[in-house]
Amino acid sequence: MTTSKGRRAPAPNERQRDPERTKARILEAATAEFAAKGLAGARVSEIAARAGVNQQLIAYYFDSKEGLYREVGRRWRAYEADAIPDDTPLAEMIRRYVLASVERGGRLLAWEGLADTGEDDEETRERDARLRHEVEAIRERQRAGEIDDRFDPAALHLITMSAANALAVYPHLARGLFGVDASSPELVERYAEQLALLISSLGNTSSAPAGKS
Repeated sequence: MTTSKGRRAPAPNERQRDPERTKARILEAATAEFAAKGLAGARVSEIAARAGVNQQLIAYYFDSKEGLYREVGRRWRAYEADAIPDDTPLAEMIRRYVLASVERGGRLLAWEGLADTGEDDEETRERDARLRHEVEAIRERQRAGEIDDRFDPAALHLITMSAANALAVYPHLARGLFGVDASSPELVERYAEQLALLISSLGNTSSAPAGKS
């Protein structure tokens, strides 16, 4: 049996009783695999093995490895939007970004950058529109006095994004600097707090986190 796109539907004994739970397991496994190896290096067979499902279910639900990769990206963007709403104070926003980054988001972003070809497609346009929105949000913070208006908002956004992803992108440097694994919960929390403290100094001192000066 095949679908309208020519993909073979799983046989009755291959179908799962809870398709949403099965898709969630596939997405979790794919997130780990893509974070470890990028889109090019990841293998559908290994994702299926991680998820404990038949490989054909991945094609059935997501069409292809690329379709699965796009869905992983959408899932992470939805998670970030929920966990880090636009009205979060900037220092706290960056602290939360550090935590999300270590949860594989930073590695996914790094692989995406390494694979960038400069081509303009629908996903690129969506990403660029999202980035423009985030830069405009920084301008609003500057107008409100939260951030020193001498900073270029686009440059500041790139700097803070890079810093927030540092533990995920440079684990070897973090290990050398701090003497512990970059994913250590204690280091992640320490680094997140230090970066939040730094960010809080970019504007009025009244915007610093409680207990900090």
